[in-house]
Amino acid sequence: MASVATLVQPSGELWKKIRVELNEDVNTRYQDLAAIKEWLRKQPHLPDEWDEDRMMTFLRGCSFSLEKCKRKLDMYFTMRTACPEFFTNRDIRRPELADLLARLQGPPMAGLTPNGRRVTIARGLDKNLDTNQLNDVFKIAMMMGDVRLKEEVEGVAGDIYILDASVVSPTHLAKLSPSVIKKFLICVQEAYPVKLKEVHVVNASPLVDKVVGIIKPFLKEKIKNRIFIHTDLNTLYEYVPKDVLPIEYGGTCGSLKEINDAWVKKLEDYTEWFKEQESIKANESLRPGKPTNYDELFGIDGSFRQLSID
Repeated sequence: MASVATLVQPSGELWKKIRVELNEDVNTRYQDLAAIKEWLRKQPHLPDEWDEDRMMTFLRGCSFSLEKCKRKLDMYFTMRTACPEFFTNRDIRRPELADLLARLQGPPMAGLTPNGRRVTIARGLDKNLDTNQLNDVFKIAMMMGDVRLKEEVEGVAGDIYILDASVVSPTHLAKLSPSVIKKFLICVQEAYPVKLKEVHVVNASPLVDKVVGIIKPFLKEKIKNRIFIHTDLNTLYEYVPKDVLPIEYGGTCGSLKEINDAWVKKLEDYTEWFKEQESIKANESLRPGKPTNYDELFGIDGSFRQLSID
């Protein structure tokens, strides 16, 4: 079987278009990179060295604002310490993860939309998915996120998420843990350089409005306005062209199962790398000022406190 492509990188005109979207100046980007490397080296509580490709991905996700990039990087390493449930034991062959992978799919698509965005599709295959496994679902999502930090070497103009709600049941709703969801959404919004452009919920039932209601308080204002709920796939095509969608969603880019299998294989290939990365995180005892108060950071009172960055 021919290997399925995973993250095709932009080139030609699309590459140029994405530079504009990312505020990326090819002549000055390496000066920006040098400034971030220098800043990182001076932070006693953060790793001294990190690879340039991932730093560049952070700069792109922050539109080359150095201050924003420092804040995101600090949060990224902070979260790696604060959330061991997401960032440790990241071996995809572990029984609890292998079990989940047989019951849900969530891969990024290989190609980009005409405006340079990456589409990720997530769906459950089993109505008996247990909400207690949410931490592991989020762990897998961020494992994919970390691979993308490394492999999106040319940068993309943003992300589109398509969430298939067909297996969501009232039982799930009753057991959803707002605190787990909040932690995950703080990670995604504050610690990863993701430019979230659109979230599309497909195969939506009336129940979905309730789920969105639980999640919305933890979303930034601009993201709240980017959630679209579809009861019919035809309205999805107004936003996402068929040539970046898999056949399961009326598209032409291969089957979601094959794309997902390719990602599972990729995550297996990264097993050693994930293990090596576990120690690369913030050391709160060395943070200037006072260590991060996790209760404040994840406070379920709904407020999110920014880290202060010197």
